[in-house]
Amino acid sequence: MGKVQEFEIAFDKNKLVYSPGESITGTVTVKLGQQLLCKAIKVNCNGFCGITNKVNDTAWTVEEQYFNSTISVADKGTLKQGEHTFPFKFLIPATAPTSFEGNYGKIVYRVRAFIDTPRFAKDYNTEKAFFLLSLLNLNEVPDIWGTCSSAVTQQFTYMLVKTGTVVLKAQTDIKGYTPGQIIQVTASIHNQSSKTTGNIMASLMQRVTYETKRPTHDLRTIAEVEGGTVKAGKEVEWKEQIIVPPLPQSSLAGCDLIKLEYYVKVNLKSPDVMLTLPIHIGNVSLDKKLHPSKKTAPPSSTPAKDTPTSASTPDTSTSATTPTLPSRPAPKPAPRPAPRSRMSSHNSPSAPPAEYHQGAEGGMPVSDGIPSKRQSQLVSPNAFSYAPGLFFSQNQQHNGPAAEPGGPMFSGSTGATAPYPPVNNANPMPTPLILPPDYGTSAYPQEAPPSYDESCNT
Repeated sequence: MGKVQEFEIAFDKNKLVYSPGESITGTVTVKLGQQLLCKAIKVNCNGFCGITNKVNDTAWTVEEQYFNSTISVADKGTLKQGEHTFPFKFLIPATAPTSFEGNYGKIVYRVRAFIDTPRFAKDYNTEKAFFLLSLLNLNEVPDIWGTCSSAVTQQFTYMLVKTGTVVLKAQTDIKGYTPGQIIQVTASIHNQSSKTTGNIMASLMQRVTYETKRPTHDLRTIAEVEGGTVKAGKEVEWKEQIIVPPLPQSSLAGCDLIKLEYYVKVNLKSPDVMLTLPIHIGNVSLDKKLHPSKKTAPPSSTPAKDTPTSASTPDTSTSATTPTLPSRPAPKPAPRPAPRSRMSSHNSPSAPPAEYHQGAEGGMPVSDGIPSKRQSQLVSPNAFSYAPGLFFSQNQQHNGPAAEPGGPMFSGSTGATAPYPPVNNANPMPTPLILPPDYGTSAYPQEAPPSYDESCNT
């Protein structure tokens, strides 16, 4: 076994993910099997971005340095046999970008330790990587609110013959998402040709651009969903969902060599029609409370709904000032009664209710088939004053000792009068009921009338 049995770096609390502006602390541990002569023990912390034109190549074509700090934790001397621990601390710049690793480049952060030995002796070194996460708050992205929509029209060609056009429209519910959220995709396909289209597809795409002399574009399909076809002359609306998996954020602020973008691609397999909907992937989701809502119009001075007045409150106004209820079918006219002596219109309303329901005077006839919502409401009599020929005592002006207007009539009444509720503490006046004549006591013939032949022979 050599002189150095253990040489490693440990971060405090085993932390591996840090934020810009945060301090990174830890220790360097050296375990020796025998004493070691060294010139110095140094610890370095750096962060950089490197890109290349070849896949997974570490011979960087272009590099970008973010920070590079070195401290010495031990001076020249002799380390005794045993275990030695050296603490360190570094401050991460606030402008450092988020860690990233792609096919043609990466953003790397690491801590390295070195043991410098005298000439002709072996040097020792070790390193440990850590990750930096600069949170992207979607609420701070400009023009993030609202839907993202697009439309495209494509000529439909079959066997080199133009057969019509296809109109494709699509949109997403919002413009920003975080991992785990669902992208709601809505597409409308209007096939104005004589051929059936291919299947419709929606894909979540990632495009990474590496800024070398000749920029390299790395395009990846993250997720994909597929729908059906659209027949000739048909218009179809298609809705689908895409779950956002764990992904790097859209913006690598502070990095000039790597550009990261996301978009939803909606396309048809046939004809070759496609549109893109740019979106953002962040770390802090959109907060609806921060949405710049439109200014609401001031409330109108006129109440939206009219409250029915109490039945016990006198009303001396005309029917033109009565509250207006929601529209409902006009009352059906009552069946024409048999000829009888003419009476005053105050005593014979043209459309009296068939039954009297407490709290709904002057209401419509009750239907036994479908219950009306108005049957359970307490409605003022004024609400029904629009019925032709229907009058209530509140609306009448008394010019003399005339009888009070007749109230609702009871269909099964056997008495000669029906009491009507007094108004304004007025004395209740009896209202005569009009009863049909009693044909059982009349002098009509009891035998059947003669037939036509018999009447001609007489």
